[in-house]
Amino acid sequence: QVQLVESGGELVQAGGSLRLSCAASGRTFRTTTMGWFRQALGKERQFVASINSGGSNTLYTDSVKGRFTISRDNAKNMVYLQMNNLKPDDTARYYCAASRSWFPDRSFDSYDVWGQGTQVTVSS
Repeated sequence: QVQLVESGGELVQAGGSLRLSCAASGRTFRTTTMGWFRQALGKERQFVASINSGGSNTLYTDSVKGRFTISRDNAKNMVYLQMNNLKPDDTARYYCAASRSWFPDRSFDSYDVWGQGTQVTVSS
């Protein structure tokens, strides 16, 4: 069973940048589509970005397009989320997840392994 550990979340001012990291261990990471989700206080968990196993295809929710970039390093079993021009609405707990899908996927139900999350707070 794969295990996921996120890091990199912190308090940042609006307009700033953060890079979240997700360290994966366990099952064959190189063949696994990965994703990032976020959950703000009192709201449902929301899809943010996804990347296929080889890193050639990505998918983003509209609100982060042009600001966030998902990437992966299969040699290091790592997935990253580079977040630029952060806004207060980006404040949430961010979760890394592993999908059963072959392609980038925004569906919550396709992800069967989740990390514990890392908190991102953007002040105005």
